[in-house]
Amino acid sequence: MNPNLEFLKPDPFERLDELLAHTHPPATLYPIVLSIGEPDYSASPYVIDKLKDNIELIQYYPTVQGIPDLRKAIRNWIIRRYQINPDYVHEDAHILPVNGARESLFTIAQVVIDPHQEDPLVMMSNPFYQVYESAAIIANATPVFLATTAENGFLPDFSVVPDAFWRNCQLIYICSPGNPTGKVFTKKIFFELINLSLKYQFVIASDECYSEIYRDEKQPPIGLLQMAAEFGNHEFTNCLAFNSLSKRSNVPGLRSGFVAGDKEIIRKYLRYRTYHGCSMPLPNQYASIACWNDEQHVIDNRRDYKNKFDAVYEILSPVLEVAIPDASFYLWLKLPVDDDEKFTHELYRTQNVAVLPGSYLSRKTGNKNPGQGFVRIALVASLDDCIEAARRIRAFVQSM
Repeated sequence: MNPNLEFLKPDPFERLDELLAHTHPPATLYPIVLSIGEPDYSASPYVIDKLKDNIELIQYYPTVQGIPDLRKAIRNWIIRRYQINPDYVHEDAHILPVNGARESLFTIAQVVIDPHQEDPLVMMSNPFYQVYESAAIIANATPVFLATTAENGFLPDFSVVPDAFWRNCQLIYICSPGNPTGKVFTKKIFFELINLSLKYQFVIASDECYSEIYRDEKQPPIGLLQMAAEFGNHEFTNCLAFNSLSKRSNVPGLRSGFVAGDKEIIRKYLRYRTYHGCSMPLPNQYASIACWNDEQHVIDNRRDYKNKFDAVYEILSPVLEVAIPDASFYLWLKLPVDDDEKFTHELYRTQNVAVLPGSYLSRKTGNKNPGQGFVRIALVASLDDCIEAARRIRAFVQSM
C-alpha cells in the first residue's frame, strides 16, 4: 500500500457527518442543507436535451483530448471571458477537457511534482479546498499553508514567504474567487505570483471554479491566463487555469471542466491522462459545448445568487458580522464564539440547518487555526430556503 495514504486527513464532510451523527433536530423544522457547495437548481432543459440527443454515442470510446468542437468552445469562452488575444490560445495545444475540476486539481500534482528533488513543497492558502493538501501528500510533497485571515484581507501574502521556500516550491494552488472566503485576487497579487513563478520555476494551479458567480456584471473576477497575457507571459509558462461547469451551469453531475495554459505541461498531462482512463463521455461533451456557448443561463444564475445574498444579509447583519463576498456563493461567517464545531452542532440540533465549521477547512499552524470561529454557509438552496435558514440562524444567535 502507498504509505502516504495514512497521512490523508478525513474529508470535511466526513467529519461533519460524525459531528452530527445521533443528533435529532426538531421534527417540526424541515432540514436545510447549506454545508456543501451543490447548487439546488434544475439543469437547463437544453443540457438534458443534448444528453438525450447524443446518448447513443456511449457505444464509442471517447478520446482523452476530447472532441475538437468542445476544445473550440472552451477556447472561445476563454477568449470572450478574459479578453485574451486569440493568437495566444490554441485549442490543440493549450486546452484539455477534464472530468470536473476536482479530479484534475488532484492529479496535476502527480505530473508536475518531482519527488526526487529534495524536500519538494506545495503551497496553498489556509483555509483551503482539501483536495490541494491530499494531492501534495500523494505526490510525495510537503504542503505549506499560507494563512488568509482578516488581518491580510483573507488573501495570501507572498511577501512573507522565505526565499528558501520558493526555491523548493514546485506547485502552488490558488483559488480565486476563494473557497471559502469568496475573495478575489487583485492584479498586483497575480503579477507578483507570476513573477515569482518565472523566477523560481514552480507551477501555478489556479482554481477558478467560482469565477462566474459575482455581483457586478461590469466587474467579473480576473483570471490567471488573463493576467499572464497582460504580464507579457503569452506562452502562459508555468500557468494552469482550472474551471468547471458545476457552479457556472448548475451541473455538478455532468463532471465537466477544463485545464488550460502552459502547452508543455498540457502535453505531458495529456500523456499522463492517456493511461489514467479519464475520458469524458461523448454525450457529456456535447452537453458541455451547449453550456460553454451560452451566457444567458449564467447571467440568470448570478441574479439569483445576488438576490439570496441580499436577503440573507438583511436578516443576519443585525446580529452577526456579515460580509458579502466579492464572488462565489459562500458566506464566510464570523461567529460570536470561537467554537465553530459546537455552534454547528447546536444550530443543527435546534434549528435543523446544516453549515460547515470553518476549522474543518483549515489546518492549525503554530497555535492558530485560521478557520476557527467561522462557519461556511453555501447559499445553494432556493431563495425561500435561504431566507428561512437565515431566520433560524438569527433566532439561534439571539438565544445564545
